[in-house]
Amino acid sequence: MKQYGLWEKASANLVLTTPVGYLDMLKLTGNAKKVLTDSGGLQKEACMLGLPCITLRENTEWVETVEAGWNVLVGAEYGEIFKQIREFEGAAVKTDAFGCGDACEKIVKIIPIIQLFSMGRRDDT
Repeated sequence: MKQYGLWEKASANLVLTTPVGYLDMLKLTGNAKKVLTDSGGLQKEACMLGLPCITLRENTEWVETVEAGWNVLVGAEYGEIFKQIREFEGAAVKTDAFGCGDACEKIVKIIPIIQLFSMGRRDDT
């Protein structure tokens, strides 16, 4: 980046860091305005946090993030990347494409039902 004169421009507006662990990544992502990535995992995390994600790939395994309006695929073309950095704001409403956080409550409710059915079963083996 220094060779091409980009370091000074980038470091004024971006957090440039060495690789970080998962929790640090979530903290950084949660405080970001937008995310640029080629990571599938970060695409999903950004979507769940309601954070616009610009993916530097032409495809994704997390199509739900694109369909929900929180992720845009731009490939590696400079003009398109720059355009989306300026314009892409993400969806107006957070999505629950990956659930709404109530799985534990649902599991707790169904356990007694499963136990009731399993008590009546005979195991003849």
